[in-house]
Amino acid sequence: MTKESSNWIVLKFGGTSVSSHENWKNIVSVIQKRKSEGYSVCIVHSALSGISNLLEDIIASAPQGEATELVERIKEQHQRLASTLGLSAEELLQDDFEELEHIVKGIELIGESSHRVQARLLAMGELMATKLGAAYLEQEIGAAVWMDARDLIKAVPQKNVSERAQVLSAVSSSEYEPRVQKKVNEAGSLVVTQGFIGSDDEGKTVTLGRGGSDVSAAYFAANIGADHLEIWTDVPGMFSANPHTVPSARLLNHLSYEEAQEIATNGAKVLHPRSIMPARKHNIPINVRCTQKPELPGTVISSDAADNEALVKAISVRHDIILVSMDSLGMWQQVGFLADAFEVFKEHGLSIDLVSTSQSNVTVSLDPGLNDHFEDVRDQFEQELSEYCKVEVIESVSAVSLMGRKIRTILHQLGTSFEVFEEHQVYLVSQAANDLNFTFVVESDQVDRLLRQLHEQLILQSGNQQSFGGTWPKLMEETQPEEHTKDAWWKRKREELLSLMEEQDSVYVYDRETLQKYAGFIKDIDAVDRSLYAMKANDNEELLHAVNELDLGFECVSIGEVEKVIELFPGIDRDEILFTPNFAPKEEYERGLELGVHVTLDNIYPLQHWPKLFEGEEVFLRIDPGHGHGHHKHVKTGGVHSKFGIPRFEIPEVADLIEQYDISVKGLHAHIGSGIKDPHSWKDVGIILHEVAEELGGVQILDLGGGFGIQENETQASLDIREVAAYLEQFKEAHPEYELWVEPGRFLVATAGVLLTKITQLKGKGDVRYIGVETGMNSFIRPALYGARHTIVNLDKLDEPLVQTVNIVGPICESGDKLGIDRRFPESEEGDVVLLANAGAYGQVMSSDYNLRPPAGELVI
Repeated sequence: MTKESSNWIVLKFGGTSVSSHENWKNIVSVIQKRKSEGYSVCIVHSALSGISNLLEDIIASAPQGEATELVERIKEQHQRLASTLGLSAEELLQDDFEELEHIVKGIELIGESSHRVQARLLAMGELMATKLGAAYLEQEIGAAVWMDARDLIKAVPQKNVSERAQVLSAVSSSEYEPRVQKKVNEAGSLVVTQGFIGSDDEGKTVTLGRGGSDVSAAYFAANIGADHLEIWTDVPGMFSANPHTVPSARLLNHLSYEEAQEIATNGAKVLHPRSIMPARKHNIPINVRCTQKPELPGTVISSDAADNEALVKAISVRHDIILVSMDSLGMWQQVGFLADAFEVFKEHGLSIDLVSTSQSNVTVSLDPGLNDHFEDVRDQFEQELSEYCKVEVIESVSAVSLMGRKIRTILHQLGTSFEVFEEHQVYLVSQAANDLNFTFVVESDQVDRLLRQLHEQLILQSGNQQSFGGTWPKLMEETQPEEHTKDAWWKRKREELLSLMEEQDSVYVYDRETLQKYAGFIKDIDAVDRSLYAMKANDNEELLHAVNELDLGFECVSIGEVEKVIELFPGIDRDEILFTPNFAPKEEYERGLELGVHVTLDNIYPLQHWPKLFEGEEVFLRIDPGHGHGHHKHVKTGGVHSKFGIPRFEIPEVADLIEQYDISVKGLHAHIGSGIKDPHSWKDVGIILHEVAEELGGVQILDLGGGFGIQENETQASLDIREVAAYLEQFKEAHPEYELWVEPGRFLVATAGVLLTKITQLKGKGDVRYIGVETGMNSFIRPALYGARHTIVNLDKLDEPLVQTVNIVGPICESGDKLGIDRRFPESEEGDVVLLANAGAYGQVMSSDYNLRPPAGELVI
């Protein structure tokens, strides 16, 4: 049906966008601007940030009767926002709070939740949030009408999909719907409704899958014949790569529908891939914008953006890809093999993404985002498919996709770029028939580094730069850097640092006051009985003396570290030293026991092969909790792909060995990674260690490890230590029989340290500017090793305007010797002092004299 003339614009706001008063003020200004341009405005918005995750946690916890705390957290979050908006949550949401509690009690009573019940529960997030949003807009603008999306968005039955998919990943009509347009027109010129939810032909609630608010907005735009669709989120648009992984990623100014579809489908989280088709079908332009920075133009997606120049525009990574390899020497002699094999996929509702074929093998990929039921059907699926071929399921792989236009015509230009794959096992290569995509499936380990290398060669060195806008740091500079560094100790002590550099070229400087401040944060956690400094983070002797004066113990990972602590502090109580070796030789365990420190076993091997060594002794056991967290794969120290810890399935054998050799397990230890920002993590570890302790007959101490995250740079948030304390207090109240230990190493010293170095040279190379400094990866390897992004400033010109984008590089003869990529900097000159913040951990201890260049020295102030 041909649409009638419309003057509607659909504005979709994501969870982060609708979760603060500051953002709502921006939303009001955007709405007023659109209304002044003559538009009627349809607001589609998500649940508050984090609420959907809490609702999913309730689905998992309620059958065990453990959802009360989660329900209260959901109510409190809505109450806090309502208060900041000048609204009463009790008046607006009392019925919703009661319905939420009613649904949860029903799940608790039955002990499980059907897909229908799950849909009703998940819908509560959007329903509650939009009632607050509509009330606030009525208060600020007037004439805002709340509408229930379930009366407007109707699910369309799908063939060959499970009941779960029909209810929790529903599909709606992308046609122009006069019925919907009429209802919206009758409501007025400012309508507020929900993303993510709809209803079926019986009027029962369905959801459109995670990220479904984008999809809902596109359905609304199509249904009401909108002129424009704007997706407002917490990023400035779509980028040439994930800017959190590749800080030098560039904003994509314009994309065709086809290009945007390819980028969204292949891992970009900014825009749901299902949201593009309805807009494209009706030629509705999409504009991806940033709520926090409404003045930025964002990314425009339209038919006008298409052009004919061959170009790689974006590189993306999709993690957790599942490959299914089908092997059969006779497959090509068997007529209809592929039809038979693919029928098995169809019967189990599995959507195939990439396909690669050879004479004896067909390998396909499954995107877990579209096949989240795979584990439920895996055994039966493999059994049925094995009737036709030998089946192998390959996991822990990632898809790296180059996306753009006419990629086949520029393969000769990409040849040297493909050299970066030399060190990677490539499982599958696929070149899309539409010539918009070239994809490689590789092992997940190191894939982020691979992404950065490809981006540098294919995007940053591209001859066509008019398609690209600024980098994330450049676009967001007006608010974030100052906010991040305004209380930094090195700002207060700037003159002292500059005076130190009069006699230095490069030096690490550590601040005692900051160390004491961060130690205080940990000491304020009442539930923690002992804190051990993980000395691998920084073994500077003067700093270790400061740690000792703070009454912290020491966690050591080598016998050398143990002996250094005893040498520095000969009178130390050996009970204050925990020795946690990993794959160390037998002699180190012998020496640890001889010195009388706590010795940790993180492998069953020593118990199996050297049991007499531990007979009658008291030990700690390091447990692999089965998962890991952290800011980079290399610092995740839990889970099947980590070398650390005794896996849970070996605990019964461990129990037999410790009983057989009269070994006393004094404590259990776990450490899941570094840079963790989730305040629940340590409580979760405690719960797991408690379960293991019960299997072993009880222990005295649970060491929850470290990994307390800091605000690494201007793009990151901080860990809320108060929340950590609250969750650990809950655990301690439930399990007072344990002493709780933690190991804050990097948390204590990272912020307390900076690396100072001097500018040696400046260089321009086309549009790229370089600032060379006296030291590089020989002193500070974290940026090269982890891709770590540290705040970098010109300390001499700290208050001068940031007028250029530069790469800060060192003097080491390696292309990876880059301390910072695409940083906003003032006009600089030779001799200026450059400061790298948060460099107090894993800096000097990981340095080397590579190229025979001495690394930076150390000073404590």
